[in-house]
Amino acid sequence: MKPVVKRATPAAIAVLRQATALWPKRKKASDGLLPSAAHIKQSPNSDHNTGLAVDLTHDPANGVDCRDIYERLQQDGRVKYLIFKGKIWNQEDGERVYKGSNPHNKHLHISIKDKYANDDSNWFGWMGKIPKKIKIPRPLPKKKQEKQ
Repeated sequence: MKPVVKRATPAAIAVLRQATALWPKRKKASDGLLPSAAHIKQSPNSDHNTGLAVDLTHDPANGVDCRDIYERLQQDGRVKYLIFKGKIWNQEDGERVYKGSNPHNKHLHISIKDKYANDDSNWFGWMGKIPKKIKIPRPLPKKKQEKQ
């Protein structure tokens, strides 16, 4: 069994943060970083255990078309393997049928190579620059009303 970390890697976190910056209205129901107890039991050697995997919710209505992302990320050298819609891809073996219990129909699974754990550069380069996070100013403190 792979050891379970308490925090996902910067690279995995960056995928979700960048997706949200690009598609702020995207659904996140199937997003995932670290494994649940059930996931650990079912997949003890998952890259989620090490913080080197991320699940991105498929939400084409709001811009996140995981079919397209699955194809495009095959060109990204940081990717160890991808799983989506019953298919698995890696550099060495190409695409083939995925035989795991979850076909990953609702999300794209991205596993990241160990040496890129801290690489939080743009995962969606074909989309251009990632929008900078908009800073929302804190509300000013309310003035105390003077007693009259």
